[in-house]
Amino acid sequence: MVDHTQALSFGVAAADYDRFRPRYPEDAVRWALDGVVTGDAPARVVDIGAGTGILSRAVLALGQEVVPVEPDDGMRAQLAAATPGTTPLAGSAEAVPLPDGSADAVLVGQAYHWFDREPAHAEIARVLRPGGTFAPIWNTRDETVEWVAELGRIAHMGDNSGDVVERYADFGPAFDAVQVGEFRHTTTLTPDEVLGMIGTRSYYLTASTRERETVDRELRELLATHPDLAGRATVELPYRTVVLRARRR
Repeated sequence: MVDHTQALSFGVAAADYDRFRPRYPEDAVRWALDGVVTGDAPARVVDIGAGTGILSRAVLALGQEVVPVEPDDGMRAQLAAATPGTTPLAGSAEAVPLPDGSADAVLVGQAYHWFDREPAHAEIARVLRPGGTFAPIWNTRDETVEWVAELGRIAHMGDNSGDVVERYADFGPAFDAVQVGEFRHTTTLTPDEVLGMIGTRSYYLTASTRERETVDRELRELLATHPDLAGRATVELPYRTVVLRARRR
């Protein structure tokens, strides 16, 4: 069951979201779009659940056209301010405001777990041309690193648990078999930026004042006392970027 309160909680922290959330590695975005570009014209890529435009800007940097679709007013406003050359559209995965067969690819950065999957798959298939690509992308923390696992526990970041490949291995009858790509990278943050990043998470944004204070206190303790973190001006937060890719039949 999708928690729409959490799904639409990010707009109040849109500027911080855009500042603190990790970017997507170029090689991961290239892999997602492999085979999409035909001829000299740029591909038309729809970014559903585009948020503040982090993935949209990665697509633009590769020379492709991007159409961001985002349901949250605050996130769209931040996207428009931070992403020149795009016009974000109000819409969702279940109601994309675009014509049939008008997209070469549909990408989703970090938002796929909010979708009502069956109607979303049908709507994405409608918007894609035959042979077009659907590719959700996740930046997931590398919790094989002990302090990163502890960070996730403190901040209630449960959406990193499990394996997205197992959970989302089938996009329905309109799509071919899912292919999987995995890419590793790190992002460099100060301790204060780690706290700022946690402040953009849906759990934190919808938590009570007491719950937020508990998270803040335990995070500061972790950053100040863990042997891999104590006394450091910056920390390297490791990520696995997972891409699931399938062609529209």
